Amino acid sequence: MSQTKQTEFEGIVFFRRNYRERDMLVKILTDHFGFKMFFIRGARKRGFRLSAAILPFTQASYVGAVSEDGLSFINVVKESTQYRQILNNIELNAYVSYIFELANAAFGESKPLGAWFNQLQQAVVLIDQGIDPAIITNIIEIRLLTYFGVQPNLHDCVICHRTDRVFDFSESYGGLLCQQHWSVDPHRLQLDRRTIYFLQVFSQLNLFNIHSIKVSQATKIKLRRTLNRIYDNQVGLKLKSRRFLEEMKIWPA
Repeated sequence: MSQTKQTEFEGIVFFRRNYRERDMLVKILTDHFGFKMFFIRGARKRGFRLSAAILPFTQASYVGAVSEDGLSFINVVKESTQYRQILNNIELNAYVSYIFELANAAFGESKPLGAWFNQLQQAVVLIDQGIDPAIITNIIEIRLLTYFGVQPNLHDCVICHRTDRVFDFSESYGGLLCQQHWSVDPHRLQLDRRTIYFLQVFSQLNLFNIHSIKVSQATKIKLRRTLNRIYDNQVGLKLKSRRFLEEMKIWPA
């Protein structure tokens, strides 16, 4: 039987959807309980007192009954902050939605994320402040790979373990190959030095250490293609939010 307890927690609204005539289901990334679904009674009524606190991409301190394995409930909101740039910009909205959907797939429902809650929160903060959302997304994607059981070796050559040579990435060997061993994989990704460099840096980068970051458009395209290929071939994950992001790129200006 599901158990509930009245507790205070911090959370960021992931998405919401209408439920029945006046009610709503709201998924929130919480600091102690991971991704949780909340039933909000009367949320669609005019003048609903918690309406601002359940908008997508709103962070708040909530008090409610948190269920272990069923729907949870919110009773009180102590304070809330809206990430207005994300809320009002469809592209930023799409990037954050993808980051959250990816994290939800990596960690599952109702599982505490530990320090990852702070990393995801910081990703939202940085994107809202104007840091390149594509790069923040790349960092999250690379660092989440291990939670999908994929751990590419981005430190040294998987064969000789040298760190001082020119590298390329090999899917079949699960990481970097130095130039001396490129011949063992004719299907290596043919990545240039800048792309390899950013893959290495991003794999260990703490988002709290980012104040600004600039990557050329050409390298951003190569990073996107590389990560798409890894997620498609090795993780086997194809999310609706990623497809939406890709569709946005071909929208008419």
